[in-house]
Amino acid sequence: MREIFPGNADRTEADVEQLYVYPDGPKWLAVNFVSSADGGITIDGRSGGLSTPADRIVYRLGNDLADVVLVGAGTAQAEGFEGLRPDEKTAERRSRHGLAPIAPIAVVSTGRSLPPDAPVITKALVPTIVITSAATDPELRAAWASAGADVLVAGTGDPTLHEATGDPALHADPDDQRPRPRHGDVDLRAAVAELARRGLRRIDCEGGPHLFASLLAAGVVDELRLTVAPMLIAGDAPRVAMGAAIDPQQLELMSALVDDNSVLLRYRVH
Repeated sequence: MREIFPGNADRTEADVEQLYVYPDGPKWLAVNFVSSADGGITIDGRSGGLSTPADRIVYRLGNDLADVVLVGAGTAQAEGFEGLRPDEKTAERRSRHGLAPIAPIAVVSTGRSLPPDAPVITKALVPTIVITSAATDPELRAAWASAGADVLVAGTGDPTLHEATGDPALHADPDDQRPRPRHGDVDLRAAVAELARRGLRRIDCEGGPHLFASLLAAGVVDELRLTVAPMLIAGDAPRVAMGAAIDPQQLELMSALVDDNSVLLRYRVH
């Protein structure tokens, strides 16, 4: 690969790894997407058809160097997520960076699109974290837990359920001007804070676009990692962020790499 910003030089895979290491600090949430040159993120409903060899390198670095991989339930189902299965290279990399052998998957769901027998729960090598709200059917939450999931409740619902779970949404700062979660929504600010409290501070989000938009609305995204694939797809494919309305957010370019017509961008989200 060749770096074209901030420097201008050929980069080895080791150089690229160092570029994609998560910064120190209490929390860093990076969102990863691959997009066509005309802005689409799927072909026939999945992202794999857009991925290039260079994209696969940085995509792998995203979860190899993370404490947890965050994903929306719809994306987990559509992409067939079954949890991570580190090979020898990933195991060596994670050991070298002082990370746990396997990063868990954290799936965000309000309950409608994540059955208890979803592969991301039943086939994962370490317990999947299901992030949901107190409004989700208690029987479904119990079924997720029985299937092996670690259920994290963060969000509005029946006040008695808030009292039982200690939901941080009850204690929101009244001076915080960011949008409040609606009834039944997952409180993503509280969820991300809880992941960090558990020591899962390096968060690799792999979509989908509605989760990304909601994370932006919650003000918890630190970085966008975007590969622009050398393709045009037209049609009605979704784009990287859709759904929740936000004020325009400024991006600061952190790095740009090129490889065989792919462009790999890292932006700081302000």
